[in-house]
Amino acid sequence: MSLQKINTRTAILVLMIVAAAAMRFVSYKFPYVLSNFTPVGAIALFGGAYFTDKWKGYAVVLVTLFASDVLINYLYTSQWFLWSPNSYGVYIAFALIVFVGSLIKKANVANVGIASLAAVAIHWLITDIPWESGAAALYPRTLAGYGASLVAAIPFERNMLLGDIVFCAILFGGFELAKNKYTFLRSQKELAV
Repeated sequence: MSLQKINTRTAILVLMIVAAAAMRFVSYKFPYVLSNFTPVGAIALFGGAYFTDKWKGYAVVLVTLFASDVLINYLYTSQWFLWSPNSYGVYIAFALIVFVGSLIKKANVANVGIASLAAVAIHWLITDIPWESGAAALYPRTLAGYGASLVAAIPFERNMLLGDIVFCAILFGGFELAKNKYTFLRSQKELAV
């Protein structure tokens, strides 16, 4: 496989992830209707599944998430925040979701659907821990507080699941269609088959 073929595939993957991340700004404009209906879970799964160098999947996804977080935080607060105490859990969750994406060996509806459910569960269980998240001010730092935080987060996680379904269909479906038409988008392993 030529270096140009590898670079073209990587560039296409990066562009797809950045374009999908831009959709986060749509949900910002409609916070009550589209709260947490974002492409971030789908982006993490997609990056994990398609980058042949797995470190690129983590790097591209987490840097894109970070850059869009900085911009969205500015839109909400009119101040530049690069990091907050809540960020640790969020980035750990999305790193784990990239790992789940790397486990997808064949992109089909069943595999991507199961991975989407796992992504939402990871996000839900990690980001709603009251002693590690923004929920600390709302819930006691106990197991009962954690349970209350999880229950309160159900509508947001439902929207994340819906966002994952829609954006996974766009990202995975779009890339699979493109791979069928343009062989330079296929990995070395796929070309060997």
